[in-house]
Amino acid sequence: MAEAAKTVIFEIERRNGTDEESYWESFEVPYRANMNVISALMEIRRNPVNRDGKVTTPVAWDMSCLEEVCGACSMVINGRARQSCTALVDQLEQPIRLQPMKTFPVTRDLIIDRSRMFDSLKKVKAWVPIDGTYDLGEGPRMPEQKRQWAYELSKCMTCGVCLEACPNVNEKSDFIGAAPISQVRLFNAHPTGSMNKDERINALITDGGLQGCGNSQNCVESCPKGIPLTTSIAAMNRAATVQMFRNFFGSDSMVD
Repeated sequence: MAEAAKTVIFEIERRNGTDEESYWESFEVPYRANMNVISALMEIRRNPVNRDGKVTTPVAWDMSCLEEVCGACSMVINGRARQSCTALVDQLEQPIRLQPMKTFPVTRDLIIDRSRMFDSLKKVKAWVPIDGTYDLGEGPRMPEQKRQWAYELSKCMTCGVCLEACPNVNEKSDFIGAAPISQVRLFNAHPTGSMNKDERINALITDGGLQGCGNSQNCVESCPKGIPLTTSIAAMNRAATVQMFRNFFGSDSMVD
C-alpha cells in the first residue's frame, strides 16, 4: 500500500456472543506509517464509528505481549491465520478482512476459546512433573545437539494457528492437532520429562491422537515460529509404533 494513503479500510466479522449469528462491519482508520493490525483495532476501540457513520460497540479481541510470543492475538487476516501484532498494514491488501479462527468456539467478535488446545496439552501431560516438595538437586544434562532441536520445539506459543490450518481439526473430529503432538516430543526429550514418556505416547495412540493426522502439512506451512511440526509428527509415529509393541509384548521384552 502506498504511503500516500490517508485511511485504511477494515472489514471485520463480528459476533455479540457464542450462540449469536455473525455479521460484517466496516471501519475506516487513519493511516500511520508502520502501523499493525493491533494498533488499528485500538483506534477503532477509541472511536467505534463504522463507515456508515454509526456509533457501534468497540471490537473485542485478545492481545498481550505484542511481540509474537504469547500467541493471544491470533486471528484470520485476509484469509490467513496469523498473529495480528506482526501483521503490518503496509504489507496487507485492502480492504483488510479480519475474522476469528473458526477451529475454536467464538466468544465475541475476534475472541476465541482455546480450551480445546489446552485440554489436549493436559491429555498428553505436556509438562515435567516435579512437585517441589523436596530438592531434587541438579538434573541430568541434555546433549547439545538434542538441546538445539528441542529449543526449536519450545518456541510453541499455543497460538492455535496450526490447528486452524489443519483440515482434520474441526467440530466433527477430536484430533488434537500438531502442537500437542510436538510438545510430547519436546517433553519426552527432556532428561527428567522422559521418565513419563510412555504415558505421553500412550495418550497419543488413543482416540484423537496420531491416527487423526491426514499429513496435509498445512501445520508446518502456517506455523509463525517455523517449528518442524511434521518432523515431530513423524518422530512420534515411530515412537508410537514401538510403544504399541511394548504394550502388547510387555515393556521388559522391548528396548527403546
